[in-house]
Amino acid sequence: MTWSIDFAPFFSWTVISLIAVPAAILAAGLVVARLRGAFVRVLALAALILALLNPIVLREERDPLKSVVALVVDRSQSQTIGEREAETTAAVEALQTSLSRFPEFEVRTVEARSGASPGSDATTALFSAMSSALSDVPPARVGGAIMVTDGEVHDIPADASRLGFEAPVHGLITGREDEYDRRIEIVSAPRFGLVDEPQRIAYRVLEDGPASGTGGFNVQVFLNGDLVTRQSAQPDTEQTVDLVLPRAGKNIVELQVERADNEITDVNNRSIAIVDGIRENLRVLLVSGEPHAGERTWRNLLKSDAAIDLVHFTILRPPEKQDGTPINELSLIAFPTRELFVEKIDDFDLIIFDRYQERGVLPALYFDYIAQYVRNGGAMLVAAGPEYAGRESIAQTPLQSVLPALPTGEVDSGAYFPRLSEIGQKHPVTRDLPGSATEPPDWSPWFRAIDVGRTQGSTVMNGPDDKPLLVLDRVGEGRIALLLSDQEWLWSRGFEGGGPHVQLFRRLAHWLMKEPELEEEALDAEARGTDLVITRQTIGDDPGPATIITPSGEAINVDMRMIEPGRWEGRLETEELGLFQAANGDLRALANMGPVNPREYREAVSTTEKLAPIAEATRASVRRIAEDGDVEVPRIVPVSGRASADGRDWIGLKTTEETVLRGVDRTPLFGGFLGLAVLLFALSATWYREGR
Repeated sequence: MTWSIDFAPFFSWTVISLIAVPAAILAAGLVVARLRGAFVRVLALAALILALLNPIVLREERDPLKSVVALVVDRSQSQTIGEREAETTAAVEALQTSLSRFPEFEVRTVEARSGASPGSDATTALFSAMSSALSDVPPARVGGAIMVTDGEVHDIPADASRLGFEAPVHGLITGREDEYDRRIEIVSAPRFGLVDEPQRIAYRVLEDGPASGTGGFNVQVFLNGDLVTRQSAQPDTEQTVDLVLPRAGKNIVELQVERADNEITDVNNRSIAIVDGIRENLRVLLVSGEPHAGERTWRNLLKSDAAIDLVHFTILRPPEKQDGTPINELSLIAFPTRELFVEKIDDFDLIIFDRYQERGVLPALYFDYIAQYVRNGGAMLVAAGPEYAGRESIAQTPLQSVLPALPTGEVDSGAYFPRLSEIGQKHPVTRDLPGSATEPPDWSPWFRAIDVGRTQGSTVMNGPDDKPLLVLDRVGEGRIALLLSDQEWLWSRGFEGGGPHVQLFRRLAHWLMKEPELEEEALDAEARGTDLVITRQTIGDDPGPATIITPSGEAINVDMRMIEPGRWEGRLETEELGLFQAANGDLRALANMGPVNPREYREAVSTTEKLAPIAEATRASVRRIAEDGDVEVPRIVPVSGRASADGRDWIGLKTTEETVLRGVDRTPLFGGFLGLAVLLFALSATWYREGR
């Protein structure tokens, strides 16, 4: 309760001044003249002026406010190392019990987890969490903060003035003082690299804590999950490794250093780099057996792709043609068979035979070279016409050893709609082709198909009477596609609405050249926000659950659900950052959640050094709480003003002097009978003195 005096004058201050000034002059004159009764007259004048000022006694009832204390709990991923998480939980419970004994403190507990915004590193932001918890508290009411952490805090202000309050900030550190950790970090790595070209990556192995005193650490290098090489590394020494990217798209390079016996964690014993593989222009050899309506379809399609270098030959004059024209007068270019199919055949990524027939242009030995090219990893597409069913078919050459289907000699003529087979509805080359979802399909019919016998590989499109129309197969390390019709040009010309020839044949070409997105059996994993999304592509049945290995080593089974024919998807919601491994059957995929090589894992050894400057500036302390195995938290002691908040076995928290007003009583001094009595007494005293 507090007392004070206020004034509520009956007239304006101007009117009161006009009355008070003459009264003061009159009083001064009486005093100076020393007239009898002057003192009584002065008191009467003063009482009159005071009555006009209407003095009021204020009695305020106030309650003291509580000091707000922030208890900041570090729940970042580095706190999961060893016994830190259990130590943190025990310390928080003990602190909350201790603080509950002090009614002058209001405790706000806030947990801070590893955070990463797009384009930023993953950090432990305890001071940001503290600021959020105290954002609505006036600085004078802040009693301080207690941080339970391993000391690896990444948003410590450079100056205590930036805290916005003057109160102690204590640090209670989990972990041990003699911790040792070995880690590997990538110094430099290219973001992009050419496929089949060596890429150089620089790295170094670092040690935190008491050094082991040994060198020659074993470093394993993985590329897309496969071990490619080993190296011996010295501590704090930059070394390099050269890798050849095997495919276009995302390639994950993982470097892993052996774990030491006394190491606190191996989560940072590996470091990753993501390198996007880029192909140089693909070289395609297109050989047309004769001019026909569909020849330009292939040429236009391949020439429209800027990533393809096309070499196109059309057999305009077969060897058996004899018309008497002298050789030196012919303007045709001779077909460079030896150069193309012997000397430079391996330079091509794809060979297309468009209605080609064996007419003596290529020796039989060259067809054997082409078959070996396919087995050794090459790609071939055969677009067959009626000649494929004839005596001069390439199926009668050594190529038949790699062809997925051989002709019966029959050619089906008549209108039919190409349809996706059951496998074709799942295969990424033909799945969800525009127009395939209706019956009949929403594209134009074809009018010819080549009949074949038993097929190998996958038949993804059917022709008349459900006979094979498009067959895909793998031979050795290579791939081959067989299109059993020469009517694809009807789609490109827009006949009866045309059809999705661009989508179909572009996907077909990229499947032949082993683009990862078009693999019929594939597993992929990617981060979408806080979810790890696992996608399984298969032309088979239910692939079953996927197994996820988290960065901390935990194995989790994730159920897969079909989202469309041939595609299955599973989701794992996680707050953990780092490299996740997904497996399903024999397939394996890698995905990184959050920033690559997050700072949260790069610094894993607990420390008191980082929080020490800010604690010293706020008259607080930083101390370990579990050196001997048992968690011991210091006592809480309320302190005031700028007193030190650091003791041998205690920590201080500031109490506030702020109060809240509960009510006010107003009592006028000259109000009612009391004021009237005082004035009457003053006037009566004057008259009494005058009468004597």
